[in-house]
Amino acid sequence: MSNYQTVLSDGFELKYSIRGSGKPILVIGSSVYYPRLFSYDLYSKFQFIFLDHRGFGKPTRALKAEDYTLDKVINDIETARQCLHLDHFIILGHSGHAFMALEYAKQYPDHVHKVVLLNSAPTNSEERQRKSFSFFNETACSERKARFEKDIVLLEEDIKRDPDRRFVHMCIRMGAQSFYDYTIDAAYMWNDVYTNMPIIDYLWGEAFGQLNLIQSLADIHKPVFIGLGRYDYLVAPVSLWDSIDYSYKNVKKVIFEHSGHNPMFEEPHHFDPTLSEWLNEDLFYPFN
Repeated sequence: MSNYQTVLSDGFELKYSIRGSGKPILVIGSSVYYPRLFSYDLYSKFQFIFLDHRGFGKPTRALKAEDYTLDKVINDIETARQCLHLDHFIILGHSGHAFMALEYAKQYPDHVHKVVLLNSAPTNSEERQRKSFSFFNETACSERKARFEKDIVLLEEDIKRDPDRRFVHMCIRMGAQSFYDYTIDAAYMWNDVYTNMPIIDYLWGEAFGQLNLIQSLADIHKPVFIGLGRYDYLVAPVSLWDSIDYSYKNVKKVIFEHSGHNPMFEEPHHFDPTLSEWLNEDLFYPFN
């Protein structure tokens, strides 16, 4: 099954797409974008459920300020869980969606077996963003920095031409900070991805800057997989996670040495078996 279906939650049409079969993995984000990043090999082993959150979902009514909050997003995920009859599942969040995945696991632990957090910094505060950009300037090779400068000057015109997709344009133009192979043009990955910019602006600009995933992990007793890319300059450096060490018995941290922001796409030969092995380890509850 790979066609799109829709969950209606609080006036938002949230699409979802199901790929594969097996243990269910609920991937929070865009149901259009994320299926393009994971391999068919994983789909042969697990059931991936790609679910929009309201930042990627079309509203059926006028937006209100309270629609932007992270709590509303968490409520949407729970609504979708009920509609999909998911009693026990793995939740996966990549980049900013890692904050959503971990917050859901904190609020609804009875339904979550395991948590997968990929390519996120512990916080999205302005200070952390400045440190990441400084790390890029201090450590990236001259060719990578030249490619970044060449692409980023085009962003202003992209946004001026198409302001409702400025999040997409930013992701595309920051490819030299996003991929191990900094020459990749990722524009095709974002084809047909709808963005609800007021909600995305609030979540990435405010909500995620007020959270810290390392602090939140203290309240999580489920198995947690943290996947990071050595060349992921968007959320660099990986040393931000150094405090997560062997004392965290429930956390497995893996650094993918030849990946940027998307190791599932860039390094599937390493990512797929590493994640699969961890997912298939003993779980706290039987799957139905």
